[in-house]
Amino acid sequence: MDLAIATRPVQPDDDERFRRLWPRLSRDTVYRRFHAPLRRLPVEAVRRLVRVDHDLREAVVGVVGGEVIGVARYDRSPSDPTTAELAIVVEDDWQGLGVGRQLLAELTRLAAERGVAVLTATVQPDNEPVLGLIRRLLPDSTVTPDGDVLAVRSVLPRP
Repeated sequence: MDLAIATRPVQPDDDERFRRLWPRLSRDTVYRRFHAPLRRLPVEAVRRLVRVDHDLREAVVGVVGGEVIGVARYDRSPSDPTTAELAIVVEDDWQGLGVGRQLLAELTRLAAERGVAVLTATVQPDNEPVLGLIRRLLPDSTVTPDGDVLAVRSVLPRP
């Protein structure tokens, strides 16, 4: 695959692109992203994923040929807006090709510019691709067991 991957903020009209992305995700990818064996993405979930204010909630998408192939997002903590939880998913055929790195780099840049100081994530212990990505892009992250998942805490460099 040698196509240019454009990244941009998610837009409200991406909802159909998100619906088309869903069947291209393996069960394993869905489970690692949502920590549950979801078989379908409910319409209300799609709406929530594409309707962001680009401040308290942000999402950036990777697009190839007009199709969304990956999404990275953050949601700020209501009690502490300097902390935000991040999540990322990349279509299976595009995993391991730098899409996740490109999306996470763009998301962390936007978060830092908007005053987010700490990103957190919940990652399954066997999700080495995401853990490796976090270690490369956010090398000072701490990873601690939290039940059957890992809690990741990453202090962002100041912009």
